[in-house]
Amino acid sequence: METSKIFTTLLSLVVLFAAIWFSRDDGYSVLPNKLQQVLHAMLEVEQQYHVGEVQIAVGYGACKDIFVQGSLLMGAMTPPQRTAHFSRIDSIEQLKEMYALFYTAGSAAERYVGNETLFSETLAAAEAVPGSYSTLGGNAPVMASRFASEGAKVLLAAKRTPYIMQKINSNIIVGGVETEGADDIHLILEYKAGESWGTYQAPRANRFIMHSDDSNPTLSTVEYFGEQLTAFKPHLFVVGGLQMMDNFPFAPGVREERLIAVRDQIVSLPVTTRVHFEMASFTDTDLLTGLIQHVIPYADSLGMNEQELPNLYSMVKYGNVSLVSDFNPRVAVVLDQMREVFQLLRETEEKGGKRHLTRLHLHTLAYQAIMVLKDSPWKNTLAASIKAALTANRHVCGNTEISIDNARMLMDDGFTLSEAEGAGRVLFDNHRPVSCWTEDDGKVEVCIAPVLICTQVRQTAGGGDNISAAGLILQI
Repeated sequence: METSKIFTTLLSLVVLFAAIWFSRDDGYSVLPNKLQQVLHAMLEVEQQYHVGEVQIAVGYGACKDIFVQGSLLMGAMTPPQRTAHFSRIDSIEQLKEMYALFYTAGSAAERYVGNETLFSETLAAAEAVPGSYSTLGGNAPVMASRFASEGAKVLLAAKRTPYIMQKINSNIIVGGVETEGADDIHLILEYKAGESWGTYQAPRANRFIMHSDDSNPTLSTVEYFGEQLTAFKPHLFVVGGLQMMDNFPFAPGVREERLIAVRDQIVSLPVTTRVHFEMASFTDTDLLTGLIQHVIPYADSLGMNEQELPNLYSMVKYGNVSLVSDFNPRVAVVLDQMREVFQLLRETEEKGGKRHLTRLHLHTLAYQAIMVLKDSPWKNTLAASIKAALTANRHVCGNTEISIDNARMLMDDGFTLSEAEGAGRVLFDNHRPVSCWTEDDGKVEVCIAPVLICTQVRQTAGGGDNISAAGLILQI
C-alpha cells in the first residue's frame, strides 16, 4: 500500500515536471520536436535580413490563370489505357495520356494546346467545376508580385489589360502597351499527393498546365518595354515566361528573331545590372538550343526545379531533352549535375555582352540548393536559401505563418556531397539545419536548406516563381 502511494506520488511529480517543461515557450523540450527546432533556427536567420532599396525589372508577359482540382475535371473522363508524351496537345486522348504520364511521375508540366476547340471546351468544363477560381498568372507577374511584397520597386513587362491592371500589386509599374484585348488564359489542373485516377496515382502534389496563348509566345511587350527599362535602371533584370514559345506554331525564323530581341534587351543593360533567367518546362529541342545560344550565355543567374535541371544538363552535355525526372532526387545527384552545368556555363567567353554564370538556384520538393561564385556580387547565400525554403511552405499552404502541424520533412539525417567514390557526408543538425560549404579551392559556395513541406496544399502553381524570387531578393 505504502509502495503504491510512493509510486503514485512520483508519477504525479513526473507528469507535473513534464507539463511545465513542455509548456516552455522557447521552442524546446526534453523530447524536442524536430520540425519545431528546424523552423525556429531558420526563422531566426530570416529575421536578421531585410530587403534594401532595390529596383527589379521582370519580363515577359502575363495571363489569367484558371485553377481547378484535376481530380474533379479529369475524374469525369475515362482514364486512358496508357501514358504517353506529346510535344503539344491536339486531342482529348492526347490530353488524358499526357496528364496520366506527368500525374504518375509527380512532375509539373506545361503544354500548348493546338486545338482551340478542345481548349475552349476544356476551359468551359473547368470553370463549371465547383471551387474553380481565377488569379493573375504568368511567371513574370508572379515573381514581380513576390518582389513587390518583399519591398522592392518593380517594373513588369506585360500588356496593360483591364484584368491585369485590376489584379496587379499597386507597387508594380506595368511597362506594356494599353489594350482592351482579351487576356491569354492558362488552365491549371492541381492534384494532391496520393490522389488516384483509375489505376494511376500521384506520388506528390503538383500541377498540369494547358494554354493556347496568342500573345505571350511572341513576347509582344519586348520592344515597348525596352524604352522604359533603360530609364528604370534596375539592379536586377529577371527573364521568364519563355516556355510560352515551346511548340508554338511560329513562321520559320520568327522564334529565333524573338529570342535575339530578348538577348539584345539584356545586352543593352550595363554589366552592373545582374540578369537572372528562370527556367521552365521546355520540351522543344530547337527552343532549348536557341535559349542556350541566345539567352543563357547572357545571364548571371539561373533558377530551376528538379525536372528542369536534368533537362538543362542533358541539353548542355548531350544535346537532347529529358522529359520526366525523379520528383525527389538525392542531394548528391543534383549537386553533381549543378557542378557540371555551373562549370560548363562559366566557360562562356565574356564578349558581345555574354556573361559568366555566377549563381545557380535549384528548388525541389525537399530542399533548396544555391551555388554561387564566391567573388561575385551575390551575397547572403545562407539567408537566401532559408528564405526560399520558408517561402515554399508559405506559398503552397497559402499562409504567411508556418505551422509545424501542417508540415513534414523529406531530408534524411544526412547527405553525401557527390556520387563519386569517397565523397564526404554532411550530417543534419536540427539547430543548424542549413549546410553551407566552399569547394573548387574556395571559389564556389554551396548552401542546402531543408523545406518544411506543406501537407495542407492550397496551390502548387507559382511555387517555383515565388521561391526563386524570395531567394534572389536577399542576394542583390
